[in-house]
Amino acid sequence: MWWPPWLAACLAWAAGAGAESPAPLCASRGLCPAPPGANASEPGTGQCPRGATDLCAWALSSQSLRDIFPVDVIQENYVRNVRNCIFSVVYPTPFKSRIRLVAVSKFGSWAGQLGDGRAHLIGIYTNRNGERWELQLKGSGKTPYSRNGDGRAVLRSSVREFLCSEAMHYLGIPTSRAASLIVSDDDVWRDQFYDGNIRKERGAIVLRLAKSWFRIGSLEILAHAGELDLQRRLLDFIIQEHFPSIAMGDSNRYLEFFSTVVSETADLIALWMSVGFAHGVCNTDNFSLVSITIDYGPFGFMDSYDPNFVPNTSDDERRYKIGNQANVGLFNLSKLLQALKPLLDPRQKQLASQILDGYGERYYSRFTELFKTKLGLLGENEDDNYLIAFLLKLMEDTKADFTMTFRQLSEITQDQLKELHIPEEFWALQDLGKHKLFSEWVSMYLLRLTRNEGDSDTKRRTRMTTVNPRYILRNWMAESAVQKAKLNDFSEVHLLQQILQRPFQRQQAAENAGYSLRPPPWARDLKVSCSS
Repeated sequence: MWWPPWLAACLAWAAGAGAESPAPLCASRGLCPAPPGANASEPGTGQCPRGATDLCAWALSSQSLRDIFPVDVIQENYVRNVRNCIFSVVYPTPFKSRIRLVAVSKFGSWAGQLGDGRAHLIGIYTNRNGERWELQLKGSGKTPYSRNGDGRAVLRSSVREFLCSEAMHYLGIPTSRAASLIVSDDDVWRDQFYDGNIRKERGAIVLRLAKSWFRIGSLEILAHAGELDLQRRLLDFIIQEHFPSIAMGDSNRYLEFFSTVVSETADLIALWMSVGFAHGVCNTDNFSLVSITIDYGPFGFMDSYDPNFVPNTSDDERRYKIGNQANVGLFNLSKLLQALKPLLDPRQKQLASQILDGYGERYYSRFTELFKTKLGLLGENEDDNYLIAFLLKLMEDTKADFTMTFRQLSEITQDQLKELHIPEEFWALQDLGKHKLFSEWVSMYLLRLTRNEGDSDTKRRTRMTTVNPRYILRNWMAESAVQKAKLNDFSEVHLLQQILQRPFQRQQAAENAGYSLRPPPWARDLKVSCSS
């Protein structure tokens, strides 16, 4: 995907680069378009933002949202329970210190109030191919939904979100995108690990894009407030804009919508699992209705394979551990069904419950399909599920590296495996080889590969290297980039941005940086939390 350079300038403009007052934007209940009369021009001038002289040649508007949905009648920006609207008009809070454009991409329980506590929707951007993207600032100040927050984001989390959303895209995982990143010298105070140790950090803003920022929580909050007419309007808008296969005149359109979301959510979580990605905070307000990965917070890619891996150190109950993501997806979809029920007749409610009951089978089928592909298996065999489960158990017992075990199985020859001769460069397979049942699994695997019709060892390895990445955004890599960025050295941010665009190809710069080697010992002590 391509977007013009003025998008980066938009971020600088809204962040307060030389502007005395920022543009009025929106925060959403459960997102916000600019108010009537406002557009993407410089405040009070009708001109393009400074540094974005070609902005007016492109389509950027929130009119379609303003025409359809009610906007909060209260104009003041203070924390409150917002009712009878979808959006609130708010002004982003500009940074006070000088800002720096760092990077640009070229290519469980009811919380009482849902909504964007630090995100502002600029509008809908239509590119030259006719694709529509909703532009949003994250970390741009308080909104009526901020609760006890300050509406800011800090450098460490913003660098991580910028890098990971782009990394996930190039891994082939449906995701929001990051267009640019700005950091400032403004002081933002955070208790990073909720231990009473409040520290000063630097503020940052990410300009991010998605086909839609509506999430399960967007419908849940309306249902919870009993605003069913508004919920129906929002749901019809989402279906019309993002589910073209569903006819708006179909009386079963909400049922079809739910069926699609159930299937695509199962597919998305299976894709997360196939690359060892743990979201970290899988609540209903972080689950997209168009089934893309959104709201990168305390995420993490597994190093050693461990179903109990928790990237978020503040998740004491391990609710969002990687092995529980599929179950959490089911929980969130049950909350979506609960929100939809007032709009369904008795027959539709029964059918929707049956659809939800089929979630587990859909997830398991997609999970198996993905892992068969990761192992280079063609066709069908009744023992494939056992072969996959057997390997994962060996990996768990030996704490073998998830990413590199599959990658090195993609690179090693069948002859080397048959002889159990594991070269030193295949360090993850060497770890796996310490298991007493490794040879038994290898024998089963090699036998299964003989049943791949028309296949060869060269074809197998070529095929597997296209689905098993050599490089992922490991926590230690992101942390190394963050620590340098704190000193205004953004070289590793730029290096990772480049490397992660080609995660399946061996790259010398990545090899020199050690990105395919065993994670350094200090990586075991890294902690990531919700505080950002």
